[in-house]
Amino acid sequence: MAFLLAFINRQFITEPPVPTASFKGKTVIVTGSNVGLGLEASRQMVRLGAAQVILACRNIEKGNIAANDIRETTSCSPETLQVWKLDMSSYVSVQAFAEKAKTELPRLDSLVLNAGLATREFRMTEDNEESITTNVVSLSLLALLLHPKLRETAETFSTQTHITATASELYEVATFKEREAPDGKLFAALNDKSSANMADRYNVSKLLILFVIKQLASLSPLSSSNVIINCVAPGFCHSQLHREHATLVVRMATKMVARPTEVGARTLVYGASAGPETHGQYLPDCKITVTKGLTQGSAGVELQNRTWEELKQKLEAIQRGVTALS
Repeated sequence: MAFLLAFINRQFITEPPVPTASFKGKTVIVTGSNVGLGLEASRQMVRLGAAQVILACRNIEKGNIAANDIRETTSCSPETLQVWKLDMSSYVSVQAFAEKAKTELPRLDSLVLNAGLATREFRMTEDNEESITTNVVSLSLLALLLHPKLRETAETFSTQTHITATASELYEVATFKEREAPDGKLFAALNDKSSANMADRYNVSKLLILFVIKQLASLSPLSSSNVIINCVAPGFCHSQLHREHATLVVRMATKMVARPTEVGARTLVYGASAGPETHGQYLPDCKITVTKGLTQGSAGVELQNRTWEELKQKLEAIQRGVTALS
């Protein structure tokens, strides 16, 4: 009941404020930015003065269409926007993208980890079910690979930089039955097609993102890194996230209930410019909020630690030393 009341309040009564923070002179990367929230967040950051916005997309052609759309609506200079290829279902693509950013960008002020997948179909990519690869492992990999660049920018330009992930309030209703697996077997359980509850999988992936953000923030204190790490929740918005199962019911619900994409995108812009008090925090509708559900109490801490230890092994197998932030 509490979740339903909060949902009604979010969708019909309150909305995140229009962002006003200056992005003047800053360079931002937004993943999943050729459509939906990522596209609108990129547009808003251009309007707020960003010197350069990298649209990180799996499809370059669609990315170029998005870039032209932003140019037409903001009258920004052509060089303000660049489209770079990034496929979050491929670790090699993530690594290549990060290397390009580290070598070609003079600075990096904000990394907005928005690309995500919602599917009811069980598919394996790399070593996981695809939504876990895309939403959790690759997200963590990219954040860790670019953390040194963000830290370097903060030091060089005497500023604070940002890593912001798009989470979801649906983490609250995740059942995550796979947590009952023995120690060291969480991801193995998630990869078991015979027992996979794909109706819960997106919720679980967003729960795991919360754990990752909290863990990365604890491993990278602001006092030493000046990289603010947080996550936002934009609410139920018009987007192409649920295009794989856009049933008549989903389409009708979206038409009646969903927020305009521009409104939801405000949360991404806020996260990418928020103050140090948001480090390690969950920010639905631009407000610091204590997390609920399976994140609570000592059991939540234990589950976060179990998740991180397994994820850390996966990440180190992809690129040795990547999890060393200090």
